[in-house]
Amino acid sequence: AIPMQLPLAQAITEFLAASGLPALAHNHDLYWERERFRRNRIPEFLDRHFPPRLPHLRHAVINSLAKEELRRRHAIDSTIIPNVFDFDVPAPGVDDYNADFRQAIGVAAEDWLVLQPTRVIPRKGIELAIDLLARLGDPRARLIITHRAGDEGMDYLTSLRALAAARGVDLRYVADQIEDRRGMGPGGTKLYSLWDAYVHADFVTYPSLIEGFGNALVETIYFRLPALVNRYDVYKADIGPIGFQLVEIDGAVTDEAVGAVAALRRDPEAVAAQVEHNFHLAAAHYGYGALRRLLEELIPRP
Repeated sequence: AIPMQLPLAQAITEFLAASGLPALAHNHDLYWERERFRRNRIPEFLDRHFPPRLPHLRHAVINSLAKEELRRRHAIDSTIIPNVFDFDVPAPGVDDYNADFRQAIGVAAEDWLVLQPTRVIPRKGIELAIDLLARLGDPRARLIITHRAGDEGMDYLTSLRALAAARGVDLRYVADQIEDRRGMGPGGTKLYSLWDAYVHADFVTYPSLIEGFGNALVETIYFRLPALVNRYDVYKADIGPIGFQLVEIDGAVTDEAVGAVAALRRDPEAVAAQVEHNFHLAAAHYGYGALRRLLEELIPRP
């Protein structure tokens, strides 16, 4: 539902209205949820098409906040269908292709690889991850950013690099070596997938200020990794109450959070128990079985 393709939205709306074809809209990134779309010159158009209100169109959203706001703004009822993963399929591990991933990004086997598996935009709160590592003071810690910068300019990456240098944090921006799929890049450069990075990670930072849901967080739990998470609004409303065992912060890295991460660093058995708890909890709530139950309720059988 993000308003980045206006003609397509109009075409879909008009086709569904003319045909009466039953349809399901899984709405994500509603325009009022993004600052850059709130101020616009086409409010009537956005309200008519993002999303449209039609008698044969059912609606789903990815969190309870969107559900409430969609009802308030447009009197549209919706079903919450969150991000899901196939938890029945075991996560991949180290194999012949990704065995050299650490070497390729300049991280030693004994280093503590802290993964920041997000885009490089201000709402991801990556400065909080830098603050965490600076306060931990672990000389073997390496903060690895996997996704490309540029969606909202390069200034944020520049500021992160300067901050990391000033705080003595080893920050590695490896987006040029990671793509959606494994392969070869220009000049024969070996490219890894994001999942190759998860396989080699020891810890994940997810300090986002704003998220529609938190796909990378579910991915982290799928790979049985411990994590720090900032309690963004959707996390507070929908994810946190389920009972995951994560190091939580509220917009700032606290002494308590630093101590909790340091304790996990020293206690592999505690980490193993924590990630197993999280995995089974996520499998129950965000697995394909949960999705199947939601869809069976939403889409009547013929």
